[in-house]
Amino acid sequence: MTLKFQIKSLVVADSNVESGLYHFVATLSDNTQCRLIYSKNPDWKIIGVNRLLNVPCPICRKDYYCNCMGKYANEFEQEIIDKGLISI
Repeated sequence: MTLKFQIKSLVVADSNVESGLYHFVATLSDNTQCRLIYSKNPDWKIIGVNRLLNVPCPICRKDYYCNCMGKYANEFEQEIIDKGLISI
């Protein structure tokens, strides 16, 4: 099953400029929220995706931790680059 996630909003949740690590909270089109972990050394690179537990996983429908969103890391990164959502 292929799902197409669209990012509605992207907000900086935490940052450590010295180490180049940034945490963003992305709200998707189905109101699922994910934490996107980025590294900036010197270019932006996604290093992790975690689903926040506000709604069940749209892929496996589990109501607890799963790794389903990590499979879509490249798609999230490409959408953020295409839309220019990171402006730090």
